[in-house]
Amino acid sequence: MNPPSHHFVLALVCITLCLFILLPLPASAAKSELARQHEMTAFGPLQSDVDGMQPGWNLGNSLDTVGPDETYWGNPRVTRELIQQIAAQGYRSIRIPVTWDGHIGDAPDYTVDPAYMARVQEVVQWALDANLYVVVNVHHDSYLWISQLETDHDQVLSRYKAVWNQIAKQFKDEPRKLMFESVNEPRFNRGATNAGDMGSGSNIDEARQLELLHELNTAFVKLVRETGGNNAERPLVLPTLEGSPTQVRLDSLQQTIARLKDHNLIATVHYYGYWPFSVNIAGHTTFDTDTKNDAASTFNNVYNTLVVQGIPVILGEYGLLGFDKHTDVIEQGEKLKYFEFIGHQLKEKKITSMLWDNGQHLNRQTFQWADPDLFQMIQASWTGRSALGESDLLYFRQGSPVEDRPLTIKLNGNKLVALYAGEEMLKAGTDYSFSGNTLTVKSTALSRMISSTQKLGNNGILTAKFNQGAEWKWNVIVSTEPELGHATGTVDSISIPTQFQGDQLATMEAVYTSGENTAPQDWTPYKEFLTTFAPSYETNEIKLQPDWLKGLHDGQIKLTFHFWSGELIRYTLIKNGNQVTGEVRN
Repeated sequence: MNPPSHHFVLALVCITLCLFILLPLPASAAKSELARQHEMTAFGPLQSDVDGMQPGWNLGNSLDTVGPDETYWGNPRVTRELIQQIAAQGYRSIRIPVTWDGHIGDAPDYTVDPAYMARVQEVVQWALDANLYVVVNVHHDSYLWISQLETDHDQVLSRYKAVWNQIAKQFKDEPRKLMFESVNEPRFNRGATNAGDMGSGSNIDEARQLELLHELNTAFVKLVRETGGNNAERPLVLPTLEGSPTQVRLDSLQQTIARLKDHNLIATVHYYGYWPFSVNIAGHTTFDTDTKNDAASTFNNVYNTLVVQGIPVILGEYGLLGFDKHTDVIEQGEKLKYFEFIGHQLKEKKITSMLWDNGQHLNRQTFQWADPDLFQMIQASWTGRSALGESDLLYFRQGSPVEDRPLTIKLNGNKLVALYAGEEMLKAGTDYSFSGNTLTVKSTALSRMISSTQKLGNNGILTAKFNQGAEWKWNVIVSTEPELGHATGTVDSISIPTQFQGDQLATMEAVYTSGENTAPQDWTPYKEFLTTFAPSYETNEIKLQPDWLKGLHDGQIKLTFHFWSGELIRYTLIKNGNQVTGEVRN
């Protein structure tokens, strides 16, 4: 049915206005608009506390293990020196995840093991002594038993209240720099039909789960306040369902906090990036527009739903999901761009961030960062922006003449002050030129970096330094076409012999001869890095993972390997029962 003409005109006006609003503003305009929004928002003293917590760090995989003690997941015992190092690195707050489940006695008292409580208090005291803000929570209990709140309501709630009652009383006289977080990534799907331990395969719909979380958070706030002492006004941290920042879940938490009418409540969410980029699947190998927009829209929603409403926000965990397998799942330069952008978004939106570190970032014995360049980028984002290269990989074909190389740099308001080839400071005009956002490195300078034999692989590092922010480094790499060999094996074990020839693997496509994508994630031909395939540059092979192979249909599977230099190698797998063979196809 066609609408009346005046409605049609009104609709056109509305559409035009909406399109205008959605157009990206110039950086200066966007910044001034955000500044005006800050000025119009009545930020309370609690926002000042949360501002003072920036930046924060997670003591992950220690007191939150589900084993008998804090070393169960491979990290050393927490020391005072570690906590002091966190403060020395510039962090102002620490989140101490604690799993209580294995240390809780039987009903009806549910007494926490005194020795375990004392150990938690010891670590908390070290952090307070280091002048850090501290967040203590109930961590993996969320899926171990709190997830059964719907199906075993009274027992779960009684146990939860008993545990928090003991924690609150233990710490009631500590200063307000100690904060309590009600529960980590709450979910209520365990015990339901087809429910997994941590998955979302539950017959409890989201609306009901949001009701359960409201009940849990409300009980938590009431209980802590009633224990008295400094708990009467202690800042308390309340999460969204599963810690996720979807709009429905943000709205629900905002409503809970509004109903509680308590001026010392902080909201918390977690963010691990746009999923395809975060795990390296579906061809999202770079920090592309989809990845950037996901982060921007997420933090805009958090800001508008909570921060602007006077509710301070802590990003209780952030990172990349691929880090669960290895920090190299995401290519280094793309990873750095992601963390720089996240840091900028959080600073603009007045959201305090707490880096998730399960032991893979800061070595807890040597106190050295596993990836100093990543930490430098994160650290620089605390105060401003860093300049970024379009890529950190400069490939040169072996045997081809070395020519001038133009490199695009996104300055983000910074100025180039120096360029180094290894330890050699290059001369502007002679070795390079810079105009607009293009750095052109002369062939003479590059030739000095590349060995006369043009050895395959990394021949050196080109480093740009700026007036502020992190450095940007390019790997100068000589490569030629990779060579893949014949492979024979089974679904349990097969690798493709590979001479990488200085190149690096970015991703792999896998389709049947019919054109159908292989499982899992058969909505894309591009498979998940490390989960499906794993390059090994040390052993010169590409390993194909058993779980993926076992899910393949018998017959031919067409593989296409994408390398960072731009090379494509086509390969055919043939699966017959448990037997698998492979060879390069033309």
